[in-house]
Amino acid sequence: MAAVLTDNKKEKLLALLRERDRRARTNLLATYKPYPKQIEFHHAGQEFRERCLMAGNQLGKTWSAGFEMAMHLTGRYPDWWTGRKWAVPIVAWCASETMEVSRDAAQRILLGRDTERGTGAIPGDDIIELKSYPNVAGAVTMAKIRHITGGTSIVIFKSYDQGRQKFQGDSIDIFWPDEEPPESVYTEGLTRTNATNGIVMMTYTPLLGMSNVTKRFLMEPSDDRIVVKMTIDDALHYTQEKRDQIIASYPEHEREARTMGIPVMGSGKVFPITEARIKYESGDIPIQPHWARISGIDFGWDHPTGWASLAWDRDSDVIYVADCFGVRNSTPIMTAGMIRPKGDWIPIAWPHDGLQHDKGSGEQLAEQYRNQGLNMLPNRVTFEDGTNGVEAGIMDMYDRMQTGRLKVASHLTDFWSEFRLYHRKDGKIVKENDDVISAVRYAIMGKRYAVTKSETAPLVLNFRSQFRHG
Repeated sequence: MAAVLTDNKKEKLLALLRERDRRARTNLLATYKPYPKQIEFHHAGQEFRERCLMAGNQLGKTWSAGFEMAMHLTGRYPDWWTGRKWAVPIVAWCASETMEVSRDAAQRILLGRDTERGTGAIPGDDIIELKSYPNVAGAVTMAKIRHITGGTSIVIFKSYDQGRQKFQGDSIDIFWPDEEPPESVYTEGLTRTNATNGIVMMTYTPLLGMSNVTKRFLMEPSDDRIVVKMTIDDALHYTQEKRDQIIASYPEHEREARTMGIPVMGSGKVFPITEARIKYESGDIPIQPHWARISGIDFGWDHPTGWASLAWDRDSDVIYVADCFGVRNSTPIMTAGMIRPKGDWIPIAWPHDGLQHDKGSGEQLAEQYRNQGLNMLPNRVTFEDGTNGVEAGIMDMYDRMQTGRLKVASHLTDFWSEFRLYHRKDGKIVKENDDVISAVRYAIMGKRYAVTKSETAPLVLNFRSQFRHG
């Protein structure tokens, strides 16, 4: 016979269930399980002072930074944690575009909604005191958080519209700008961490295009700075069907920023076309022996030397960018050593600066590469009419992209990183971070010299043999 619960026992059981539910809802930190890209972002804090999680919308960038902030504020780090740690209470700033945005995004993730305080990343029992922000209902300007040492951490919420002056004066351990701040605000926040050996962790979708803050992370290398990119494919809470639906819902000119975390270039983008239209999987389209081969090189030193290898299906007039690299501070001997194993018989198109003479040897730059066993074209590359205009080359590439006659292998990260940032300012192409793209352009300009291996001139093959054995 089943036991019958008395009213008193029922009430106690319900109370236990409610308490268990409260503890679960007010201690989300204990169950936080980040995705691989979020783990990469967390781990980078151990080495880099400035971190950026550049991601699309609703992919979990603010969520991950919020839970990391909760760990630092409380001192409660999970066993799997490999990022930066503080053993003492900290002072942190969390900044958003406005206090309304702060309330609805970062504050909600950290503290829970106004009516459900303690249901965010910071355990409810660790919230000691909240100070309301005037004139914005439900917004908080400061929170005192209990640290496991018994001390008190402080997190202060600020907004960009308060101006740079509001980001002066204090010394802090962590600056977390959620969404992209003005450059002056970013610099002030970073400065506040100087005296404490603190960190900056920024989370944003790059909807402002190639701003100075975005350039800082994407185009200004530093041992103290890293950017982690997270796309919709890295957000494991979406099914593929849902991903496709989300992607299709955005206007095409915003699609890559909102789903891939790629900076919006608008009219400033040199190639205003989505990556998906020109990407191909190398395993799906293997290079055929009867396709003609040509490669291109863009000489560099302080900026990288760019190299790209193309395969041209002459029957369909489709060019495939099959391989590439960008390498900084590499001599002709070093660079040639990287190229030769990829096909020393393949002709290489090169630009006018290959005619420059080395100050030491007096030898032309292109000749130095030729002496290392590479099949450099006899002369600098031009169009068939003898011209070599950059805009003409760019328009040729773009026309091929639009008509499906230029495809780029999906794994060529050096090309794609340049492609995403290649832009114009005041109508002129910005000649930065374009080394691999330039190599592709030179190779396309010289496609009339493309050959198959069986078509390679005997003289060239004989030269190669002499190089190997001489």
